[in-house]
Amino acid sequence: MNAGAMLPDVIRVFEGSNGDETRHLYTRLESIGPAGIIAMNLFRACKSSARAKVYRGGIRGQGSYRAMAYDRKHWSLKNLCDALTAHAGALGVVWGWGIDDTQPMHRHVLYVEVATGQVSFHTGERLHGPDFPRAWDGVRGAAADRICRHIARLLTGEVST
Repeated sequence: MNAGAMLPDVIRVFEGSNGDETRHLYTRLESIGPAGIIAMNLFRACKSSARAKVYRGGIRGQGSYRAMAYDRKHWSLKNLCDALTAHAGALGVVWGWGIDDTQPMHRHVLYVEVATGQVSFHTGERLHGPDFPRAWDGVRGAAADRICRHIARLLTGEVST
């Protein structure tokens, strides 16, 4: 199967709410090794961020669904930084932190260059990792597409990082 044929399945998992399908995708990515673990955490952070923007309501005593999704995004970003710190050099992945001066609160930006383009995440707290050595590519709203295409390529062996 080629990446083009795999992409609709990855997008379905990204857009859907099927926990079993999501866990299955994560298991497949983890089995690839470090590149898959990085991809899994990129996917998880991006999906959590997308969900947080649309969630309403919550669970009494636990908080809002939006806050829980942003907590999951932050946890995913921590895991992503750990995986990048350990493996980015060997995989040739360029990544790091920058500042978005246009954002008053979530001004810290984690950038990661994957085979399908640059992805970034805004957050209120800079986590560990280097400064990003490049500039933002200026493309808004492309992270989900770029991450899903990257994962499809990883799963089919068309790209190794």
